Amino acid sequence: MACLDRTLTIQEANQEFFRQFGDSFGGLWGRTFCDLVHPSVQQPLLRQFSGLIEGRRDRFATEVIAMGAEGPAFTVPLTAVAVRGGTPDISSILVMMPTGYGSADAGVATSGKKILSEIDARILEGIAAGVSTVPLATRLYLSRQGVEYHVTCLLRKLRVPNRAALVSRAYSMGVLKVGVWPPKVVQDYVKAT
Repeated sequence: MACLDRTLTIQEANQEFFRQFGDSFGGLWGRTFCDLVHPSVQQPLLRQFSGLIEGRRDRFATEVIAMGAEGPAFTVPLTAVAVRGGTPDISSILVMMPTGYGSADAGVATSGKKILSEIDARILEGIAAGVSTVPLATRLYLSRQGVEYHVTCLLRKLRVPNRAALVSRAYSMGVLKVGVWPPKVVQDYVKAT
C-alpha cells in the first residue's frame, strides 16, 4: 500500500510496498508512481489517475506491469482510491497492490533493453498500422527487399512466425505504446544512433 499526493508522488508506503520494489523509503519517497511501472502502461495509468484527480470517479482497479528495482518486471493488480479530507477535492490517493501476486513476466522487455534500431522501430510502427511492404518501403526510402530483410530480422528477434504475431508480441512486451494511434514504439527500446 502507498499514499500518493495529487501529483502522484509517493508520500508514504508500507514495508511490503518497499519490498515489492526492492527499495527503502528513502529510495522511493518523492518519486512519482509512474516511475515504478513499465513504460507501456504509463499513459493508460495516467488517464485512470486523472479521472480520480478530476473527480470523475472515486476508484479504479486495473492490472499493471510493475518494475522491481533490480529484478524483472511483474504483473500485479492495482486498486487506487481517492481520499477526500472533508472537501470535494481529493487530498491524496491510496494505491493498493497485493504482494506475492504474480511471478516475473518473462515476456516483458524491461526498459533497460535497447532491442531495436531506429529503422526497426519505424518498420514495426508501420506494420502495426497495417502498412504493406511497398508503401512502407517508399515512406522509409528503402527497397522492398530492404523492408523484407528488416521484417525477417524483427521476426527472429522477437521469436514469432508472422507479422500479426510480431505486432501482438511487441504490444505484450511493452515495446509498442498502449492506447496510441498511429502505433508508436516506446523510445526506451530504441538504440541510440
